[in-house]
Amino acid sequence: MKKFIHNIKKLACVAAASVLIIGCNATSQAVSNNENDNNMMPKISVQLWSVKDDVKEDFKGTLTQLSKMGFQGVEFARDFGPFANDPHGLKQFLAGLNLQASGAHIPFSYLDDANFLSTVAFYKTLGCDMLIVPYDERAFSADGIEWVVTELNRLAKKLAPYGMKVGYHNHAQEFEAYKQTTYWDYLAQNTLDNVVLQQDVGWTTYSGNDPVAYVRKYPGRTLTTHYKVRLPEGTQGKLPIIGKDTIDWPSLIQANKEVGGTLWLVVEQEEYPNGLTPLQAVAESKKGLDSFL
Repeated sequence: MKKFIHNIKKLACVAAASVLIIGCNATSQAVSNNENDNNMMPKISVQLWSVKDDVKEDFKGTLTQLSKMGFQGVEFARDFGPFANDPHGLKQFLAGLNLQASGAHIPFSYLDDANFLSTVAFYKTLGCDMLIVPYDERAFSADGIEWVVTELNRLAKKLAPYGMKVGYHNHAQEFEAYKQTTYWDYLAQNTLDNVVLQQDVGWTTYSGNDPVAYVRKYPGRTLTTHYKVRLPEGTQGKLPIIGKDTIDWPSLIQANKEVGGTLWLVVEQEEYPNGLTPLQAVAESKKGLDSFL
């Protein structure tokens, strides 16, 4: 623990020098390959917020069960169980389960000047190169959207030498009208191309928009995409489970493969119908997704 803290700046500096050559090239090559090979299937991850209570109760056991479901990665939501101060140990634990860190949800504050180096050092050691802001009220505020856009661009430039990317994750509010378009479109059109647009297709659908159209509207920007169901109000006879809902999953998968530059499809489950436990609901959505792959 002490050694990790004392070496934060050293790790960050090493990352700036070596990862620029190695890690960034590897990420760029992966994106390039994905854009040029329409038959390449993104890997399948799960957002750990889906099973947040299970993670708190039994971190290792929960991730073991997710691995057995066939997931190839996990997206973190700031809960690392017994590895909170041991990213190297966490990376080894994931490797033992044949899992990778597909990304992480963190607030802007984790990347401010006071916390930037420690955040980069932790996630770089973990092998996690996509840091996604999951929610910020300024992103759907006329008084705040310019700050969000400016900050995402600043962080994109600051993270690039480490072979890392910053991104933003939508909810329904980002699709509200703003300047003859929407907050989401304004953010997409005014951020750098290497800012990840992590579309949550459930919230996109819930807001009355087409998630497939939004993948195609911004090519190469949905490197990681949340596969979640949020049923539009008034929907009858459907469930918030992938494959039992209203989304055209085959067309979405095809768009992710063809133009999204998508590396990870991230299953997220926030509703647990018919008495299912969170893990059971995740398993059902994973099974539904598998049927389309």
